[in-house]
Amino acid sequence: MKPFFRFFALSSLCAASAAALSPGSDAVAPPVTPVAAAPAEPAATRDPGGDAERRLQTLTRETTNGRHELDQLGKDATAAHTRLVTRGRAYVRMAKAGLLPVGGGFSALVDHAVRLERLRNAIAQDIALERDLSARRVALARRLTDAETRRGALEAEVQALGAARTALLSEQDRADAFARAFSSSVGSSHTAVYGAGMGPSDPTALASGFGALKGRLPFPLIGRSEIRTAHRSGSDGPGVEMLAPAGSPVRAVHAGRVAFADAYAAYGRTVIIDHGGGYYTVSANLGSIDAEVGDDIATGARIGTVGDADGGARLYFEIRSGTATVPASEWFGI
Repeated sequence: MKPFFRFFALSSLCAASAAALSPGSDAVAPPVTPVAAAPAEPAATRDPGGDAERRLQTLTRETTNGRHELDQLGKDATAAHTRLVTRGRAYVRMAKAGLLPVGGGFSALVDHAVRLERLRNAIAQDIALERDLSARRVALARRLTDAETRRGALEAEVQALGAARTALLSEQDRADAFARAFSSSVGSSHTAVYGAGMGPSDPTALASGFGALKGRLPFPLIGRSEIRTAHRSGSDGPGVEMLAPAGSPVRAVHAGRVAFADAYAAYGRTVIIDHGGGYYTVSANLGSIDAEVGDDIATGARIGTVGDADGGARLYFEIRSGTATVPASEWFGI
């Protein structure tokens, strides 16, 4: 009966091994390919966007392959456990037979003993395979957990880089539009048009356009305001700041067409009006914009409101001839 007791010892090992496994389906166990950790790189050397996306794609492929391998290992473990149970039952039946084969003679007894020993060896191999599959599944599951954690961090990094890239492109688009605004009338037939009852009454000024208003240009704000010379980053000359309550209406000083209406760098919300003849006015630091690019604006028309930024409510105003900023105070006669 020693084979019988030997089977029970093997059965105990089988049960302990089977408890560590989860269900699956039939397959032969392939070698496990470890989910390799992506090499760490200094943040300063990373290519914003592209490198992170490539690393994310690589890690995603590795985790996908790892999950497939884990599923396959589960199927292999189930197949191995099924074989172990089947062979174990066969072993019990043969072991219970004891010396019954003696009736068939010595050769039958020897054949019975050989088959029993082969079955015992097969059971031992099944137990070893189950243990190996269990260990490989545990190790792979840990690698996948670590890879998923790193993939989540990379996804967040890629999203942040994408948002930053979009913001940079949007800012560059604004910068390009701001620069193009001062060349919109070059070579064009656009001329300023006055609305009914608006604009200067001097026929000479009407005929000569914006340039004839130097020294008597109307102010963009109605009512009292404090005026001082100021500069904005990106401008080659002085503009003026007009201190006024936030929300005060800002009006066009002369008829023209809106060439830019958006937020731009240090200028904040800005409206640029092309008055024809290469002259432009820039109304910046606005609280709101009430005009759109392409709108034909009459003298005195509302284009926005005074904003409250950079230390107080004020309007920043420039006059440009082409791209060159000219002293605005001379045009207002102050």
